Amino acid sequence: MAVVIASDIGKDIAGSPLMRGVSFKLERRHRMTLSGRNGAGKTTLLRMIAGQASVDVGELSFQKGTKIALHDQRPPREQDLTLRDYVLSGAREIVAVEEELARLEQRMADGDYEESTLNAYARAQARLEHFGGYRWRDNAQSMLHGLGFKDDDLDRELSTFSGGQLTRGSLARALAGGPDLLLLDEPTNHLDIASLEWLEQYLVTMDAAVVLVAHDRWFLEAVGTAVLEMEAGRSRFFSGPWHKWRQEQAARELALGRAIDKQQAEIARLEKFVERFRAKATKARQAQSRVKRLERIERIERDPRDTESLAFQFKTPERAGRVIFELDDGRIEVPGKVLLEHAELWLERGEHVALVGPNGTGKTTLIDTLAGQRPLPAGKLRTGHNIQFGYLSQHAENLGETGSVLDAAQRATRLTPNKARALLGRFLFSGEDAQKPLVGLSGGERQRLSLAILVSSGANVLILDEPTNHLDVESREALEDALSGFEGSLLLVSHDRALLDAVGTRTIAIEDGRLNSYEGGWADYVRVRDERRVAEAAARNAAPAASKSKPAKTNGAAPKAKANGGGPAPAAAKPARSKNALREARRLEREIESAEAALSELEAELADPAAWADSERTAASSERHAAAKRAVEELYARYERVAD
Repeated sequence: MAVVIASDIGKDIAGSPLMRGVSFKLERRHRMTLSGRNGAGKTTLLRMIAGQASVDVGELSFQKGTKIALHDQRPPREQDLTLRDYVLSGAREIVAVEEELARLEQRMADGDYEESTLNAYARAQARLEHFGGYRWRDNAQSMLHGLGFKDDDLDRELSTFSGGQLTRGSLARALAGGPDLLLLDEPTNHLDIASLEWLEQYLVTMDAAVVLVAHDRWFLEAVGTAVLEMEAGRSRFFSGPWHKWRQEQAARELALGRAIDKQQAEIARLEKFVERFRAKATKARQAQSRVKRLERIERIERDPRDTESLAFQFKTPERAGRVIFELDDGRIEVPGKVLLEHAELWLERGEHVALVGPNGTGKTTLIDTLAGQRPLPAGKLRTGHNIQFGYLSQHAENLGETGSVLDAAQRATRLTPNKARALLGRFLFSGEDAQKPLVGLSGGERQRLSLAILVSSGANVLILDEPTNHLDVESREALEDALSGFEGSLLLVSHDRALLDAVGTRTIAIEDGRLNSYEGGWADYVRVRDERRVAEAAARNAAPAASKSKPAKTNGAAPKAKANGGGPAPAAAKPARSKNALREARRLEREIESAEAALSELEAELADPAAWADSERTAASSERHAAAKRAVEELYARYERVAD
């Protein structure tokens, strides 16, 4: 049964239609992505579905009892809650079910076994199982871990978190409530790649209908099962994965172009006939007939908003020296914390290098240092010959807040007004848009302005920190094309895996506080990373068997220390123990061997990513692993007491 059905719905803004004719039907496990340029109405549609904005035309209908959760970019209103309490506040319905179960259990304990009571208890129990059972709080905590939070973060007040962390907390709150219909507005913002991969797996296995807005192309491909295309006030529903929709869209655009060309040729032919023979009496009737045909033709035209797209390329830069820069034995730090120690990094002429790593590991601090925006606390940074840096920070702070778009462009490029306007036009600031005040620009507009200034700089070395922030899919693809054709050197930090895959020729990963270099782009790095994880898991599984030495049975000696330092230390010489103590020690030795074998088998099973594919499996896997480790530790503790 459909969770939600939209029937020809529409919305007006300031008396003008924003969207018309939006229709779709979603069932559980359907995941619809919204496609459209900024301003097409995607966020407005999410809020209409959530009941936070009115439906001016058409009708929205929901399955009875549907629970809706909306995650958007607005920060939480209450800042004095802890992160744990804020996330769990999104699950009031689950708490209400628990309270109902407790009330019914008390009634049954008092002797009420009426059929109505038992049926109500069964319904409440089934409802709680739908939300993950009594482990739902553990599941919510595992969601926070999947989104990059640590245990120490759970009891911090919201007021102590950054805006990006609050956005991730809002996402966890929407997931924790167990919604039937989940609405996500830019859920990939502020997520590192590990969190992106976790979220993809979670949504794919979630038993709910999902409507989402995102600009991360890998994420859209991994998650989406349908696309609602929203352009120029119109909408079109496509059932199928994202790449199939892109193929269909390209074919449609090609067919539209051919139809326009064919119609224009026909119009030109008719107009030429009319112009040539209108004055001739013998041809007047035929000319008049063609005039009527021209009047009846319904012109095929593209909406002007459909033709607006970003398109640019970098100029051929001046040739730099072979080595662009070289960092030797560097230390990267922020106040109170060292992020990287003894770091080594180099960039050569023509290389396109991607810098990747989890949030908080120092990517931005490192490239700020390489770009000369921060001092290097320790180590040496050597720069090559004839280097012209072009630096793009992820928040576009270098634009300032005073003046207009045109003023900022002229300040940074020193171009004449006409040339600056021509530059801005290529980045969708045409006409009056060039006079927009900087303080009123959206994130996407600031990013496009920063790119315009960067293109004009003529830099032969680009250092880019999250250049796709706030850009729609079409703009990301335009940036991807421009960077792929850039003949200079590039150091790129981005969570857009499609961009990393298209542009990077070498990958530098921050792993365990070290910089590790891998030949090839993103796909090559992922292959090596996954192979290493499998090898490490196999090594961990083999280690207990290889390092385990069976405890000596003579004189009641304790088991030898394990290779990883986890086992008990060898016992010192002690007085002879009783036969009962020796017998108990031997029994415990056998139990230790069995428990360690069981733990090894479990770790081999949990090396399969399927064991962590969704929140319920994650919680169960974590619980089983913790129980198996606890059993081994308790046996060793008992053995040590007997040995002593």
